Amino acid sequence: MHLPSLNALRMFDAAARRLNFGRAAEDLNLTQSAVAQQVRRLEADLGQKLFIRKARGLALTAAGRTYTAEIRRAMAIIEDATYALDASGQTLTLSAPPSFATKLLAPNLSSVSELQPDIVVEIRASEAIANFRADAVDMAVRQGEPPFGDDVNFAFLCPLNLCAVCSTDYAQTAGAFDMDETLTHHRLIYDGHAHWDALLDQAGAPRPSQTLRFNQTGLALDAAVNGQGVALAPAVLARADIEAGRLVELWRADEDGPHGYYIVTPKSADSVAIEAMSKWLKTLVS
Repeated sequence: MHLPSLNALRMFDAAARRLNFGRAAEDLNLTQSAVAQQVRRLEADLGQKLFIRKARGLALTAAGRTYTAEIRRAMAIIEDATYALDASGQTLTLSAPPSFATKLLAPNLSSVSELQPDIVVEIRASEAIANFRADAVDMAVRQGEPPFGDDVNFAFLCPLNLCAVCSTDYAQTAGAFDMDETLTHHRLIYDGHAHWDALLDQAGAPRPSQTLRFNQTGLALDAAVNGQGVALAPAVLARADIEAGRLVELWRADEDGPHGYYIVTPKSADSVAIEAMSKWLKTLVS
């Protein structure tokens, strides 16, 4: 029997978590065929079938279930040892949604040194769920609500507190804004989320004839700053533009549910840098 490589074990672990070669390949930034081929080679080397191939996805065999439990334990030991090499937490990679990164993190990143001078932070802008091992990410900020996975810890960071915002000039010329009345005379600026549609449906209001659409909240806010219409965004992302007078707030949602921004970290993570960064993030949104 040949001892498998760490790379092969990573692919097997991803496939066992996802029970789908295609999704495992996406997590690892590889092709589906590469993952499937590596798993077949691993099964051949071990002399054991680890998966039952189905028309839609995979199922673990009894041997596969036993093996994946042991492999995850071994991977956690490797991960802990890697974190221990950087016990001082001098380098930290934080994954965050693009608009959260550009509107909140980037303008304030230099203040991290005030809390922890030894930390060097790398920001990666992404909406995708972080695969902490494959992506070499130490922690993540994600918009949504639990659960985020069995192998992660999460902590509530702040609510969305959606607010409708526009420029001062637009507010003076576009007329009254009432969420309970028709908004057809306003130009609504959409981002990559469905917040406007949900609110319009809740109010029983028709869709406006004029809209602008962007794939990111930051772009929608920039369009609102430039007088293009009314954007709907988390208050924490619009706050700096409101405080600077570039935007005015027309309406804010009253929210107390679980949906919001969360700090997500791997369960095996325990470093000074992650603790310090979590405190900084909470200070940033307060």
